[in-house]
Amino acid sequence: MATDYDAPRRGETDELAEDSLEELKARRNETQSGVVDVDIDAPDENFELPGADLSGEELTVKVLPKQDDEFTCSRCFLLHHRSRLSREKDGQYICRDCD
Repeated sequence: MATDYDAPRRGETDELAEDSLEELKARRNETQSGVVDVDIDAPDENFELPGADLSGEELTVKVLPKQDDEFTCSRCFLLHHRSRLSREKDGQYICRDCD
């Protein structure tokens, strides 16, 4: 069968633009399912149910000041332990990841 490569191509977006509102609603309901995808390797703390209301939850975190054996990298601005120090240049500390 011969293919006319000069003819305008119809994509999925063209087909969606011509569908009626009722067809689009029906197609949306067909593609949605009540099954929640669960990644077995993902930690449980990242598991969130659709529509879950977490407004009553309160998060408390104890923040510690920078310790004597820690430094802030001048490139990535992350706090690292002294064992991660690569070099110091003009009072600027650089971690191993950024060096």
